[in-house]
Amino acid sequence: KCYEQKQYKNGLKFCKMILSNPKFAEHGETLAMKGLTLNCLGKKEEAYEFVRKGLRNDVKSHVCWHVYGLLQRSDKKYDEAIKCYRNALKLDKDNLQILRDLSLLQIQMRDLEGYRETRYQLLQLRPTQRASWIGYAIAYHLLKDYDMALKLLEEFRKTQQIPPNKIDYEYSELILYQNQVMREADLFQESLEHIETYEKQICDKLIVEEIKGEVLLKLGRLKEAGEVYKELIERNAENWHYYEGLEKALQPSTLEERLQIYEEVSKRHPRAVSPRRLPLNFVSGEKFRQLMDKFLRVNFSKGCPPLFTTLKSLYYNPEKVSTIQELVTGYEASLKTCDLFSTCENGEKEPPTTLLWVRYFLAQHFDKLGQWSLALDYINAAIASTPTLIELFYLKAKIYKHVGNLKEAAKWMDEAQSLDTADRFINSKCAKYMLRANMVKDAEEMCSKFTREGTSAMENLNEMQCMWFQTECAAAYQRLGKYGDALKKCHEVERHFFEITDDQFDFHTYCMRKMTLRAYVDLLRLEDVLRKHAFYFEAARSAIEIYLKLHDNPLTNESKEQEVNSENLSAKELKKMLSKQRRAQKKAKLEEERKHAERERQQKNQKKKRDEEEEETSGPREELVPEKLERVENPLEEAIKFLIPLKNLIGDDIETHLLAFEIYFRKGKFLLMLQSVKRAFAINSNNPWLHECLIKFSKAVSDHSNLPEIVSKVLTQEMQKIFVNKNLESFNEEFLKHNATSIQHQLSGAKMMYFLDKSRQEKAIAVATRLDKNMRDRNVKTLTKVFEALLDGSFGSCHTQCEEYQAACHKLFPFTSAFMPATNEDDSSIASVNHTAINHDLLSNEI
Repeated sequence: KCYEQKQYKNGLKFCKMILSNPKFAEHGETLAMKGLTLNCLGKKEEAYEFVRKGLRNDVKSHVCWHVYGLLQRSDKKYDEAIKCYRNALKLDKDNLQILRDLSLLQIQMRDLEGYRETRYQLLQLRPTQRASWIGYAIAYHLLKDYDMALKLLEEFRKTQQIPPNKIDYEYSELILYQNQVMREADLFQESLEHIETYEKQICDKLIVEEIKGEVLLKLGRLKEAGEVYKELIERNAENWHYYEGLEKALQPSTLEERLQIYEEVSKRHPRAVSPRRLPLNFVSGEKFRQLMDKFLRVNFSKGCPPLFTTLKSLYYNPEKVSTIQELVTGYEASLKTCDLFSTCENGEKEPPTTLLWVRYFLAQHFDKLGQWSLALDYINAAIASTPTLIELFYLKAKIYKHVGNLKEAAKWMDEAQSLDTADRFINSKCAKYMLRANMVKDAEEMCSKFTREGTSAMENLNEMQCMWFQTECAAAYQRLGKYGDALKKCHEVERHFFEITDDQFDFHTYCMRKMTLRAYVDLLRLEDVLRKHAFYFEAARSAIEIYLKLHDNPLTNESKEQEVNSENLSAKELKKMLSKQRRAQKKAKLEEERKHAERERQQKNQKKKRDEEEEETSGPREELVPEKLERVENPLEEAIKFLIPLKNLIGDDIETHLLAFEIYFRKGKFLLMLQSVKRAFAINSNNPWLHECLIKFSKAVSDHSNLPEIVSKVLTQEMQKIFVNKNLESFNEEFLKHNATSIQHQLSGAKMMYFLDKSRQEKAIAVATRLDKNMRDRNVKTLTKVFEALLDGSFGSCHTQCEEYQAACHKLFPFTSAFMPATNEDDSSIASVNHTAINHDLLSNEI
């Protein structure tokens, strides 16, 4: 009872009283309960000792096994906990509490068959409880046995005493969940009849109409579906999904009919944007010009900052892009001279802000087209007229980011932030840009304006699971060569995903109790694919790349290096070096003391917080120490831990399989290497990185003559399907010929040319550094990749060619920092600047 009420100290007193009696000194169940109580007080080692002792003394007690299971569960050892619960149930098969605990672990681990069996036992024992029926029905739903799930839900619904005219939220959720199962089972007619029967008892009237529209479309009852979608549009004229449904229902045969749908809505809702925006997707020619002219004028007059974002999806069509450019440049020229959109008009003059928004739009337009000089001219003109508008500085920073000058981008974003220091969005953007420019300390300081006082910004952002900051921080540290710090951030992100997965535990009972069944099923499905999220992918990719680098170039012990170097020094030089070392050690000691004091203060705060929370804890987690992380014994094994979720969930991304290849290539696992290249080949056989992997793989196979016969046979058969009896040189030449207008492909082909034959260095460099106008990917990102390859030794020593290429790129992209002539920076600093430029496109679609 004391344990259930969280009165742990009183519980320990009672345990002591029982165990102090000589007759019960070895009483197994009391020892186990003492261990469980100690665990809740954070004394984990003692807890395990007492529980194991109790279990040894009374191995046939279901209480001891149950307690051992609870202990394992608190340590997140769910598989072990399930075994303990099963042993407990062998001794007491009808124990409700153990069955409930077991069912929670089974759904957490997605043992759906086991979960169904456990829920069936609970239903037999407690047929009057709501959770028994609902849990059993959900088990069948998740197993896709829809008929059985619907039967159980219907039987349970009949037991609910709800008057037909009364609206009860929980009953409403039950009906909607029932309908969701019907739709997933493709029982559309039954779903429609069901929703119409219980319509009055459903709280969410909007979802009822949306379900009707969807189901009527599936049943082919288009006229009725059309009426439903018209009503939905009357309710919300900005929902694009409703227009899509209305078009499917009305099935317009001509462009005029399709356009008429939107014109009718626009008449009824003159202020709605969607009925004027959506026709721009499908009209073309003169009609597009008319509609676009009208659309742009209204938005420029109103001063609508996100106008470009609204139209950005049209930029795939060159004809539409040129029409937009023609119209807006015309407005700009006319507004400058006569404050009207056209010199031919004699209407009311436009306010000065209209010209401002036109220039703002043109800056975004030319930025999107990669004409950065023009974009900067327009944004500078806008800033000159209105130097207090945050959006202008924000856009200027964005243009500099796209052009590859991240330091300048961070400077202008800081300027934007200084105009409104209370705006959290612009503060976060500024921090992000600073991280892109490798200004980690500045970014942390920027974020500290909005984090909790008394703790460091880094700690607080980690506590708040601020993963955009951590992934960007990891990438910045990676570029700076601080691999330990980068890995720490990657592991922090991985822990967040583990915590999110673990947090669903609380919802298994809560959702059954509150009847939020649709949301609960959505949660379970989300958790199943949680690590598909971009944040996890970015963190995992950074971690894998770093571990691969650490495997190729392990960090050496600095003290050993110094010992070796000191042997070759004279007495004077040695004295000077030792003095320098002492100063460095003193400085490092002071820094360490400062860090230690900070850490102690943080630990005190955390301990105080833990003491205040009277709940089961899983004990302190292992501290992530950068120095330890970058000096792991087996970097490839650590990399595989990050790779496994990617292989399971993001198998449709070619990068997953190419990263897998790089790991297995270093481990010498030929069959796994083959699996990786085959999967990548199936996704995109013409990928430049894949081409490099294929040649490395083929060469590695031919260089290993001691492979088992069966392995060698499989490899030969499979590689023949890809190479089609061509040798590596001719395969590479064909790849170069086939992709003659792609710089990325030419770079990969050139790398492999040098890899296969070191004497062809000049030819390989000439291929990689082509800058012809017909090259379709002649942009900052691609050219930076080539420049990096020249610097990192992919083509051997080529300092002269590197400088020539840098100068040629500087002519093409004068604003890009990577191509600017070096002043006092050495090659390594240039390389780090170049590395930042690679990331310029990550935010290219953000506003």
